[in-house]
Amino acid sequence: MARNKAVFRLPDRSQTSVLGIRGPPRQAGAGTTYFSARNLSIQTQDTPNPRSLKFLPGKPVLGSGTRDFPSPSSAGSSSLARDLFEIEGVKSVFFGPDFITVTKTDEEVEWTDIKRHVLDAISKFFESGDPITTGAVHHESSLSEDDDDIVAMIKELLDTRIRPTVQEDGGDVIFKGFENGTVKLKLVGSCTGCPSSTVTLKNGIQNMLQFYIPEVDNVEQVEDKVDEVNAKVFAEVERKLQK
Repeated sequence: MARNKAVFRLPDRSQTSVLGIRGPPRQAGAGTTYFSARNLSIQTQDTPNPRSLKFLPGKPVLGSGTRDFPSPSSAGSSSLARDLFEIEGVKSVFFGPDFITVTKTDEEVEWTDIKRHVLDAISKFFESGDPITTGAVHHESSLSEDDDDIVAMIKELLDTRIRPTVQEDGGDVIFKGFENGTVKLKLVGSCTGCPSSTVTLKNGIQNMLQFYIPEVDNVEQVEDKVDEVNAKVFAEVERKLQK
């Protein structure tokens, strides 16, 4: 028997500053650079993560949804992601609706050479006409018929109030569960390894969810098992290279 789904209308509290994800607002154009690569005008933007840079080709990337490539082994479904991982110093790649976020291995690696090669790879890809990815995409709307009322409200807040802000900074937030008052989220893209990710979770996302949903006690960042394995492998490779 189909269960009637409640339609939630969140209170209009848009004047209340509860998100606080990005800190002081940027001035228009701050941290933005324009490049002309072949016939493509590509814009780059700084992100809150000094290891991540956001590239905007001026045309749709996925169109809708996001796709995370945390390691070279995850890039089998995308020729562009594979090409980006070929660039020395690239640690992870993230596709958004109209942007590509590239994260470098560490802050000591200079952006100068990486940026030049990334711009060239993106330009060549859009000239090729190849599909951006043949793999599954995480879509913005994560509502399910099986969600209870609290989970539906959490997802609605994530989809309408929180995700657009996180994507503006070159990342995404993915709902992974709600249990015993704790919302479990996965931060991807520029949010991965970002020094301010804890602040984003606690002072931004957690505050907003608690503001609207009294049942939320805590927000916790989680990783998929495959991400944990990749992180351990990458750390081991870094350790060996430093010897």
